Amino acid sequence: MNTIKRGGRPAKKLGEKRRYTVSVKLDTREYLSLKTKANSAGITRSEFIRQSISGSVVRPRLTPELNDHIRKLAGMGNNLNQIARRANEAGYTKARSEYLNLAGMIDNVIEDIRNDG
Repeated sequence: MNTIKRGGRPAKKLGEKRRYTVSVKLDTREYLSLKTKANSAGITRSEFIRQSISGSVVRPRLTPELNDHIRKLAGMGNNLNQIARRANEAGYTKARSEYLNLAGMIDNVIEDIRNDG
């Protein structure tokens, strides 16, 4: 009895099949950028998107707490500039205690950021 040889590629496993389609709307600039990058890489647009998805890292949004810490640091930076200006005008010994107090507050905010993150 002759065995029949079936040609072709072996069937893919369930997790290897591409069963999902995602539709994305692009403007002209985005589409031309995608097309150019895929062509220069020598791959299809679909494969370029797949590789971009698997190779990218998306950073989470800043938390409200972290935004609050950033605002505090910005305000403290302004205060530090004012202390430096006063130190230049009135002398460094008078501004030293203000500076040390502010430096301690900045250290506390940085420590809060480290603990939250």
